[in-house]
Amino acid sequence: WRDGRGGGGSSGSGGAAQGQAARPAPAQAVVQAARQEELVQAEERAADEPGITRLEMLCAAPENRGANLTKGDLNALLEAGIHCVETLAFMPMRKLLEVKGIGDQKAQRIMAAAKQLVPMRMVSAAEMLVMRKNMVQITTGSAQLDGLLQGGIETGQITEIFGEFRCGKTQLCHTLCVACQLPIDRGGGESKALYIDTEGTFRPERLVQIAQRYGLNEEDVLENVTYARAYNAEHQEKLLTEAAGVFCESRYALLIVDSATGLFRTDYSGRSELADRQQALNRFLRKLQRIADEHGVAVVITNQVMSSPDSGPSAFMGPQVKPIGGHIIGHASQTRLFFRKGKGETRICKIYDSPSLPEGEAMFAISPGGIMDAEGR
Repeated sequence: WRDGRGGGGSSGSGGAAQGQAARPAPAQAVVQAARQEELVQAEERAADEPGITRLEMLCAAPENRGANLTKGDLNALLEAGIHCVETLAFMPMRKLLEVKGIGDQKAQRIMAAAKQLVPMRMVSAAEMLVMRKNMVQITTGSAQLDGLLQGGIETGQITEIFGEFRCGKTQLCHTLCVACQLPIDRGGGESKALYIDTEGTFRPERLVQIAQRYGLNEEDVLENVTYARAYNAEHQEKLLTEAAGVFCESRYALLIVDSATGLFRTDYSGRSELADRQQALNRFLRKLQRIADEHGVAVVITNQVMSSPDSGPSAFMGPQVKPIGGHIIGHASQTRLFFRKGKGETRICKIYDSPSLPEGEAMFAISPGGIMDAEGR
C-alpha cells in the first residue's frame, strides 16, 4: 500500500511537475509584456528628457568624473540658479566662488569635473558644417518666409524681430509656439515652448486656432506651452533663472520673450539712467545667450522701435524707424528681422542682419491659423 501510495504520489508529483513545466508559457508572456511596457515607458521618458547633464553626476568621486559633492552642495548650486553641469562648464570661476559654501578647492574640483562631463573642444570647419546641417529649424508657417530664412528659425541662437505695432511680431511668436511641437519632418522640434510676456499680449485662444490649422490636439498644444508674465525688468531677468530650471525638467525647443526691451524702456528713463539700462539689458541678453548655448533652444525676442528723425536724404523717404537697444542688442542677436506693414493683412520681412543669410525680403500674411503665405505671391 505504501509502495502503491508512494508510486501514486510520485506519479502525482510528476504530473504536477509536468503541469508546472507546461504552464510557464503564460507567465513568460506576462514577464515579456511587463518588460515591453517598461521599455515603452523608458522611451517616453527619454523622449521628454532634456539633453542636459544632471548635477547629481558631481556627487561621484573625482576618478569617476565627479567632484565629491554632498546634497547640501547641490542645494546651494540650485539656490544660485545652477541646474545642470552645462551651466557650470560655461560659467567663469569667479561666479562659482560667489555660491555660498563653495570654496576655492571645491570650485576647482567642480570645474574639473564639469570640463570632463561637458567637453569643450576645438572642431574643424568640416565638423561644424555637419553640425549646422543637422541643426533643427522651426517653421514660421509661411513657405516664403522659411525660404528667406533658408529653413526657418534656427535653434541654439538668438533671433530678434523688430518693427512697429501691428506688423506681426506677436502673431509669429504664437505660430512658433505651435510649430515647435510638430514632428521634425514637418518643420517642428517635437518639443515644448516657453513664452515670457512683458506686454500682456499672449492669447491662448490663438494657439487653439493655430493648432486646428495643423491638425494637432488643442489640449496637448496648450499643455506644451509654458507661460510667464514679467512685470518689471528685474522680474524679467529672474524669470530666465527659473526658465533654466524648467528646461532641465523637460524637453524644450523654443524660448520667446515678447518684448525684450519694453520693460527696460519704462523702468529706466532719461539720459541719467541710460548707462544703467544698457548694462541691465546687456546682462539680460547674455543670460539669453547662455540658455541658447546650454540647452540648444531657439531664442526669439521681439523688439520695439523708435522714430529716427534724420536730416539727410532719407528724411524725404517717409518716417524712418530704428530698433531700441542700440549696439548692445544689435551685437547680441545673431539674426535680426525687420517687419513692416503691407497692404491689408500682408506683412513684409526683411533680413536686417545675419552672419549667413543674404539681404532680402519676403511677403507673408496673418490669418486665423497664424502666419502663412500671402495669397497670389
